[in-house]
Amino acid sequence: MLRGLLAAGVEVPLVLSQPDRPAGRKRILTPPPVAALATELGLPLLQPERAIDALDALRAAEPRSIAICAYGQLLPAELLDICPWLNLHPSLLPRWRGAAPIERALMAGDDGTGVAIMETVLALDEGPVVSCDPIPLDAACDTAAVEAEALRLGVPALVRAIVAAAEGSLASVPQATEGATYAEKLSRDDRLIDPAGHGAAVSLDRIRALRPHIGALLALDDETFTIWRADLAADAVAPGAVAVVGERLLIGLADGAIDITELQTAGKRPLATADWLRGRRTPPTRAARPA
Repeated sequence: MLRGLLAAGVEVPLVLSQPDRPAGRKRILTPPPVAALATELGLPLLQPERAIDALDALRAAEPRSIAICAYGQLLPAELLDICPWLNLHPSLLPRWRGAAPIERALMAGDDGTGVAIMETVLALDEGPVVSCDPIPLDAACDTAAVEAEALRLGVPALVRAIVAAAEGSLASVPQATEGATYAEKLSRDDRLIDPAGHGAAVSLDRIRALRPHIGALLALDDETFTIWRADLAADAVAPGAVAVVGERLLIGLADGAIDITELQTAGKRPLATADWLRGRRTPPTRAARPA
């Protein structure tokens, strides 16, 4: 989002981001992407543990509006009173308010989502809506594709809102309450594929919702693998059973089967299933929900 705003000629006198956090298996202290970009571009950057600690600096910058996306904290009234905070949120509000709107839309099998520009208020994602653009979803969509489309549509809409706020002509409508749903933060349980309890559609939706950032998990012969890609299979495979047909890895589910096409062993790089099978002495024989 920051790159898009700068490319559109928006003046950014200050960037506010979360602090650096440990990341990866080695828990290396790592800046959030927006903080890393701000540093790269030489933009003034604040990373307080609490957003309220940026109050004086934000007031001193005298902004006419503040653009925000996935900041990760509820903002206190003192900050919201400075000027309009314009939130780019990737959903068709009021559906999927909260932390993981793209993933939840895909996991629910929604046939569409969107990207909204709303004014930030004290209640989570309940602010009045400035604009909302739809994004159709199909079986080929994953989180990466939806994020890219949300930015393609959302950044120009955000720029228009920023200009309107500067001109004093920003208009919004109250957000509907009917149909509101909450996109809870993802947990490990959300990553687990359960061959005995999940159908093919649920499993495929889960896999694409978690690609390319965290991945779904499946146990094969008691070893847990990250599943990155899979297709619906017409083959008859019993729930929890595994069938290797040529270079295909078929997993039996509660109502059918899926064909795993890309997976990853812990600590190793992702592999096409055909390559993974060629590297094994014996193919797996059963699949289960990881412990």
